Amino acid sequence: MTELLSKAHPAQPAAGTASPDAHRAQDTQGTAVSLTVPAAPAVAVARSTRRRLGPGRSLPFGRLIGPVLVVAVWWGASAVGYLDPRILSGPGAVVSTATDLIQSGRLQDNVLISLQRAGLGLFFGVAAGVILAVAAGLSRTGEYLLDGPLQIKRAIPSLAMLPLLILWLGIGEQMKVTVIALGVAVNMYINTYSSLTGIDSRYVELAEGLDLSRRQFIRKVVVPGSLPGFFVGLRLGVTASWLGLIVVEQINATSGIGYMMFQAQQYAQSDVIIVGLVAYGIFGFASDAAVRAVERRALSWRRTLAG
Repeated sequence: MTELLSKAHPAQPAAGTASPDAHRAQDTQGTAVSLTVPAAPAVAVARSTRRRLGPGRSLPFGRLIGPVLVVAVWWGASAVGYLDPRILSGPGAVVSTATDLIQSGRLQDNVLISLQRAGLGLFFGVAAGVILAVAAGLSRTGEYLLDGPLQIKRAIPSLAMLPLLILWLGIGEQMKVTVIALGVAVNMYINTYSSLTGIDSRYVELAEGLDLSRRQFIRKVVVPGSLPGFFVGLRLGVTASWLGLIVVEQINATSGIGYMMFQAQQYAQSDVIIVGLVAYGIFGFASDAAVRAVERRALSWRRTLAG
């Protein structure tokens, strides 16, 4: 670190002393006169050539550039005839189909059902994951009892438990919400627990030295220390809720975006399938952006490369 600092801030000559570039000249009387070249231009050159090692400035709505480029390439490939509309419909056909689905009310009804399932699964998963992480992260007994089974569950995909969950819960809404909640809970637990156990022990010793109560310790040390991991887990949990939703809505469902896509598959309606995929993508992108906004607000005290 000191080497980096010495390179970033070169030593400057002290005030009143000659720089290494000082010249000596003879005046008309033969007397030596000291001419000191100021060091400021050298410092200015060093600053102008300094490298920027960070990612650079962020642009408003910069994350939309990638999706817009994908749509532009898709549109261009469809316009020049590279895409077979029987296999992959063009953007124009997809927009037209989406308009028809909205006018008939079919898209709104399925979207509301999907949002309800994803929301319930996300709520129960976040609550369960955080409670388990706090119990395991703040107590050795909780860690010994809970961490092992949950680490084993992490190695078992939630979708692999579908046959067992269908046997236990049937094929109704309870099974669908449970599958989503399991995927969310594991992500929340892993990241929140890792953040809790990663709190510097010196803060715990300081809290003990200040004689903080258990409630004050949780409010002033545990909560600020675990928030970064909590938000990482929340972002992964939101993604897991949409991934689980896609699967459960294609298993004996009678409503939802996944059901609409499954029905379209039977009749080779690729435009309807793409409308469903776009709906999933929009909701996933928007929910992740919402979590990012809350994270920036809650963790405004941090200075990171994300800006």
